[in-house]
Amino acid sequence: MLPKKIILDCDPGHDDAIALLLAHGDPAIELLAVTTVVGNQTLDKVTRNALCVARIANIQNVPFAAGCHRPLVREIKTAPDIHGATGLDGPVLPEPNMRLDARHAVDLIIDVIMENPLKSVTLVPTAGLTNIAMAARKAPQIVERVKEVVLMGGGYHKGNRSAVAEFNIVIDPEAAHIVFNEKWPLTMVGLDLTHQAQATPDILAAIAQIKTRPAQFVLDALKFYGNRYREHQGFDYPPVHDPCAVAYVIDPDVMTTQKVPVNIELTGTLTTGMTVADFRFPPPEDCHTQVAVKLDHAKFWQLVINALKNIGETTC
Repeated sequence: MLPKKIILDCDPGHDDAIALLLAHGDPAIELLAVTTVVGNQTLDKVTRNALCVARIANIQNVPFAAGCHRPLVREIKTAPDIHGATGLDGPVLPEPNMRLDARHAVDLIIDVIMENPLKSVTLVPTAGLTNIAMAARKAPQIVERVKEVVLMGGGYHKGNRSAVAEFNIVIDPEAAHIVFNEKWPLTMVGLDLTHQAQATPDILAAIAQIKTRPAQFVLDALKFYGNRYREHQGFDYPPVHDPCAVAYVIDPDVMTTQKVPVNIELTGTLTTGMTVADFRFPPPEDCHTQVAVKLDHAKFWQLVINALKNIGETTC
């Protein structure tokens, strides 16, 4: 079976970094491009972090491009409470040794989609949706060419930045509204699913057994990230959100999904950024959105562990 072509749009971020390692290390994925966007930290910080992770994993011959430095309409809101001042606090990061692609991320996304066969590229956004929305607006012809969008964001019953809104959506709800309302197939891997992807002690022990630099990086990242989740959100073990979206592309059987209409609240005083999923009726025949419901925890983490083993030792 041919590998599945993806563009990873991210804002590293501890869990974005693990998502990047998973995408690079699993042979079922062909990583066509990595794009960055403001989110967990400012654009310059998350872009540097992405390049640092590329060096840790020895990612080569994949273009990396920086994208939108702010949301479409709203002010920048980052997440230093979870990801620290750099966006990837905790691990000691090497200096990047890769140059950014000269193109803006939005243009790189458009170019890659247009250069590849129809319905062959999956977009995997694990950040705010600013770059993806801008690409759809600048080149609307990409919408019918994209195989699917598998995004980490939202939650049909849960929020984390408000009672009902998840961070990646609420930081740019206008962009999310554009992305969810385009007619490409879209899978929302939200908090209802990713809160099941906790890095429990047995998982950390299994990663520690790999004994490589990338595995040690993941352990160091999860130590900091786990402490922040305990302190700020009361989790015993940290939910590792973003790799879940990559895992679904690798093997859709890693989670169950349910087709349901989803839209984005833009104006609610208490509900801005809510991903409103309508479970009241059977979905209409033309429903293009679905939500992830239940995770196979063991299968998910085995994908991550196998990817780290495949990456092996690297030199920084």
